[in-house]
Amino acid sequence: MFGVIVDCAIYRDGRRAKGPEDFSDALDEARASGDAFLWIGTYEPTEAEFDHVRREFGLHPLAVEDALNAHQRPKLEVYDDSLFVVLKPVLYDEATDTVSAGELMLFIGDSFVVTVRHGEGAPLAAVRHRLEQEPDVLRHGPTAVLYAVSDAVVDHYIEVAAELQSDLEELEAEVFAPNASDTKNTAARIYGFKRQVLEFRRATNPLLAPMDRLAFGQVPFVHEHAQPFFRDVADHLTKASEYIEGLDRLLSDALAAHLAQTGLRQNDDVRKISAWAAIAAVPTMVAGIYGMNFDHMPELHRWWGYPGVLVLMAGACLGLHRLFKRRGWL
Repeated sequence: MFGVIVDCAIYRDGRRAKGPEDFSDALDEARASGDAFLWIGTYEPTEAEFDHVRREFGLHPLAVEDALNAHQRPKLEVYDDSLFVVLKPVLYDEATDTVSAGELMLFIGDSFVVTVRHGEGAPLAAVRHRLEQEPDVLRHGPTAVLYAVSDAVVDHYIEVAAELQSDLEELEAEVFAPNASDTKNTAARIYGFKRQVLEFRRATNPLLAPMDRLAFGQVPFVHEHAQPFFRDVADHLTKASEYIEGLDRLLSDALAAHLAQTGLRQNDDVRKISAWAAIAAVPTMVAGIYGMNFDHMPELHRWWGYPGVLVLMAGACLGLHRLFKRRGWL
């Protein structure tokens, strides 16, 4: 079990304090003191590895099952002895311009915080380090941890949304480029981009209701004076959600514009092909007429017949070419 514990510490009066190495004894000490709490961080534990934590902290089996299996929507659930919160931090890969989502679960109790992390992108190490530099905040106990983690995750949403906005501007420039030709690749990029936005929306939109509950409702194990801070997080989350909705609409508009441009280019190609076919039809028709094997045909035995027919075909072709050029078909 200890191999999956990333960090374990007692915090007393907002400061990290020395405590027993065994987290069971540390929890007893935190509960006995009344002004301390225990924060345990784990990374992708198995059921067997997490079973001891479940029993010691009295965590609800359904919440533990969700925490171990992952693939959960962001949510907030209240149980008798703890509060269970699921967050989905996102990670933007600049090399591939893709968004991936991890999962972060928090169990909040009277004197403890247990975090379970799946995947990458969770800012737990940075949040813990920052909180340890701010004892006035950390003094508020598990509520401070829940707020700091939520705030870090949501703030990163806005940063990732800004990166996606920059990528979208490049994609729009490609769509509306006058010499755009690789339509198949452009369409594939747009659809790929929409999948990134969809992945992003799965992380942000379901979190709106839980964050409103923390900001405006009475939630057990969360200090009532923390509501203004959670309202600030909820406001940032709403901003990020609106940002993502805007990106999705712009992508839909870009796809529609791309398909319209593709249709226009296809119409232009059809008109050009039709114009050249009409031009080619004239000499074909004349040649077909004079290629018939009749004995008595006008101009066959006149000296000017052959050059006259060539001039007629060339003149007709030139006239059609000028006509189609003037009308924009060529």
